[in-house]
Amino acid sequence: MYRPLVYILIFTCFISCKSKTEKESPKADRPPNIVLIFTDDQGYEDIGVFRSPNILTPNVDQMAKDGVKLTSYYSAQPICSASRAGILTGCYPNRIGIHNALGPGSPVGINATETTIAEMLKAKGYKTAIYGKWHLGDDQKFLPTRHGFDEWFGIPYSNDMWPHHPWQGTVFNFPPLPLYQNETVIDTLEDQSQLTTQLTEKSVDFINRNKDNPFFLYVPHPQPHVPLFVSDKFKGKSERGLYGDVIMEIDWSVGQIIEALKKNGLEDNTMIIFTSDNGPWLAYGNHAGSALPFREGKGTAWEGAQREPFVMKYPSKLTPNRTLDTPIMAIDLLPTIAEVTGAQLPDRTIDGVSAWNVLTGQSTESPQEAYFFYYRVNELMGVRYGKWKLYFPHRYRTMNGQEPGKDGLPGEYRMVDMEDIELYDVTQDISETKNVAAENPEVVEKIKKLADGMRARLGDALTEVEGSENRESGKVD
Repeated sequence: MYRPLVYILIFTCFISCKSKTEKESPKADRPPNIVLIFTDDQGYEDIGVFRSPNILTPNVDQMAKDGVKLTSYYSAQPICSASRAGILTGCYPNRIGIHNALGPGSPVGINATETTIAEMLKAKGYKTAIYGKWHLGDDQKFLPTRHGFDEWFGIPYSNDMWPHHPWQGTVFNFPPLPLYQNETVIDTLEDQSQLTTQLTEKSVDFINRNKDNPFFLYVPHPQPHVPLFVSDKFKGKSERGLYGDVIMEIDWSVGQIIEALKKNGLEDNTMIIFTSDNGPWLAYGNHAGSALPFREGKGTAWEGAQREPFVMKYPSKLTPNRTLDTPIMAIDLLPTIAEVTGAQLPDRTIDGVSAWNVLTGQSTESPQEAYFFYYRVNELMGVRYGKWKLYFPHRYRTMNGQEPGKDGLPGEYRMVDMEDIELYDVTQDISETKNVAAENPEVVEKIKKLADGMRARLGDALTEVEGSENRESGKVD
C-alpha cells in the first residue's frame, strides 16, 4: 500500500533533478553568447602565441589552443574610431562617414541609420553591454546606449584625450576625461590604474546576471593605448616593462571572463574573440607595442598597421588548436556572427562577408576577392589580393631613422612619399622588403581593376574619384 507513495517520491525527485539540470545548463537550442574583447593599439607580436619574446599571456595562449588563431586577420583601418566603426557595422568606415579618431565634442559619430552588432543581436532577444572605450561620437545621440547596448561603463574616446596629454596647451586643449555609466558621467579620471580591473569586474557581473539569457558582451579595453596605466597587482611583473605589465593585466582580464563563463556553464556555447583595433603607435617607443615581423605600425597602410593578433574560441563548434592563414577582415565579423546566431543582416549595404566556413575549416578561400586599405579621409592606399599586397602612390609616416619616444613622450615621425606602385608577396616577404611590381605586371593590372571598381563605389580622395555608394552617414545634418 506504500507503493504509490514511493512512485510519487521518485517522480518528484526526477522532475526536481531535471529542472535543476536544465537551470544550470543552457538549452541545446539556445543561440550562442558572443564575447568580443578588443584592445587598443596592440601590436601583432604582443601576445605569447604570436611569438612575443618577453610578454606572458597564458590566458590568450590557452584560448588559441582551445580554438583558432588567425595569422592574416586585418582591422578595418589603422586608427581608433574608423576601426571600431568597421568591426561593429560590417562596413568599410569610409562608407559610413567615420574617419580617423574622433575627438571630444565631435560633430561626427555613428548614425542612427546604421546597424551595429549589438542592435542586430538585440533584435533576437540578446542582452547587450559594452565595458570600455566607445569612440564613435560623444554627443548623446552617438552614445552606445543609443546604438543597441543595454549597458555601458567606460570612456567616450581615447584615454589620452585629457588635460594630461603631453601636447596639452600647444596642439590640444582637451577637457577632463569623463567616465560614463550608461548616459551619465559619474566621474572624471585623473588616475586610470584601476580601469582595466573595473571593466573586468563589470564584465564578470554582466555574465553572472545574464547566465539565463543569450548575450553580447563587448569589452573594448582603453589599454595599451598611451598613457599606459596598470594596477598594483601587475606593476613591475613583465620583462617588457610597463607596456608588458599592461598586456599581462589585459590577459588576466581575459582569464577572468573565461572563468565566469565556465562557472555559469556557458563556455561551450560562447564564441569568444580576442583582437585589437590597429597596430602599435611606434612614436611612443618603449610605451608602444611591436608589430614585428611586419612593417610600420598604426597610422599607415603597411602590414604592421592593420594585421592584428586574432584568436577565437567556441568549444561546441570549432575544432581546437588550429592556425589559419586565410585573409579575413574585421568587416567580416558582423555577417559571421549573424550566420552563427541566426540574426538578420542589416537592411542596408554592408561590405563584410561571413567567414564562418573558413573558421570551421570547410574552406581555405578568403570570403572576399580582395580587401581595401583606406586611411585618412577616404584615401585608398593599398589592396590585399590573395598572396599579394599592392600600394598606390601616397604619403606615409615612419619612425625609421628617427629617435623614438620614451616613457610616455612621443618621438617625431618622418614623412615619406611613395612615388610609384609597389607590390609585395606578403606570404613569402612578410616584412615587405622586396617590391616585385615590375616582375608581375599582370597582377598589378588585375589589382588596379579591382581598385577602380572600389573607387567607383566608395571614392578615393587620392585620385579625386567620387564614389556612388558613400553614405557619409556619420555626419550630422
